[in-house]
Amino acid sequence: MQIFDRYIFKNLLIATVFTTVALTGIILLTQSLKFLELIINAGASGTAFWVLTMMALPRFLEIILPVALMAATIFTYNRMAVDSELTVMRALGAPPLRLARPAITMAVLISVVLLAVAMWVTPLSQRGMSQMRQVIKAQYSTLLFREGVFNAVQPGLTVFVRDRASDGTLSGVVIHDSRPENKSPITVLAKSGVIVTTPEGQQVVVYHGSRQSINSSTHALEHLDFERHIIDLPDSSGPVRLRWREPDERTFTELLRPDMSNERDVKSRREFMLEINRRIISPLLAPSYVILSLVFLLLGPINRHGQGGRIFVAVGACILVQGAYMAATSMARNSDWGVALMYMLAILPMVCGLFLLSSRSDSIRARLFFRAKQGGAAA
Repeated sequence: MQIFDRYIFKNLLIATVFTTVALTGIILLTQSLKFLELIINAGASGTAFWVLTMMALPRFLEIILPVALMAATIFTYNRMAVDSELTVMRALGAPPLRLARPAITMAVLISVVLLAVAMWVTPLSQRGMSQMRQVIKAQYSTLLFREGVFNAVQPGLTVFVRDRASDGTLSGVVIHDSRPENKSPITVLAKSGVIVTTPEGQQVVVYHGSRQSINSSTHALEHLDFERHIIDLPDSSGPVRLRWREPDERTFTELLRPDMSNERDVKSRREFMLEINRRIISPLLAPSYVILSLVFLLLGPINRHGQGGRIFVAVGACILVQGAYMAATSMARNSDWGVALMYMLAILPMVCGLFLLSSRSDSIRARLFFRAKQGGAAA
């Protein structure tokens, strides 16, 4: 029987890896389009594109792995039924739960992996992805300064650049700043300049020029020659260093210990609670899907010509559980009953499925499949 377990486990592993790779490729293809425009506009390297795409992957693994394992379980056990391998194992006295053991073992291992991914890998990757996107958006500001045209960076701030070198150095810079925070409009003319990134935001540093403005009291023209002058650029995304981290960007320990001196952390305590429960429950969906599928595939008589009807019902049941789980997650934002429903949807299919697969449900299975067995014997 140990050889049988290793045989099923190997087939499940191969099918799961293949399905995971296929689904991951599809997800990466669709998600990478979101980053492509950002990378092209910012002039970032291809490495930055792939790093961003890979950072988005852990979040989708929480969805891909349970689905891939469910598909692998259905494929493997259906193929074994068609090849009469399950019939032989039943004839040797293997009960349904014994036949299901390799798949359940695989599901438990996948759940442990998903738990580690949800608790630490995903939040760290989400945090890194958000910070990297902000840095790339900051680089995009250098392309806002098109050569030979007046660039309206923000209402009240206009920049003209005669030429821009490949290293980002600006030549022939004219800046007109009439933003409300200034007492009077300011015009800066400089021979050269460069855009720099600081923890406080973006700045234009210009060299060898003059600054002109009108004195608001005397209405006289003020003229100042300088060798170096700095003008802050608007940054709608805010400083990267001071950015508030969303719940999905925090590790499990950070969610358990929010900063109570931070007003936004205090207001978001329910979101933190929901995120904590979601990370605990989501890994449990993998064994739920597997056990639910095994109930439909292993109980009752085996049809060597295929089990299309059972496969359809098994997939439909898993989709129903997933849809109800998503609805419960939405409900949990405003009600504790939603959290309770999330736990029930993840645990109840496992408990009921294990009971039906165990020897304790022999009498129930006999009543459910008695007619089918009779029909098979008569044939």
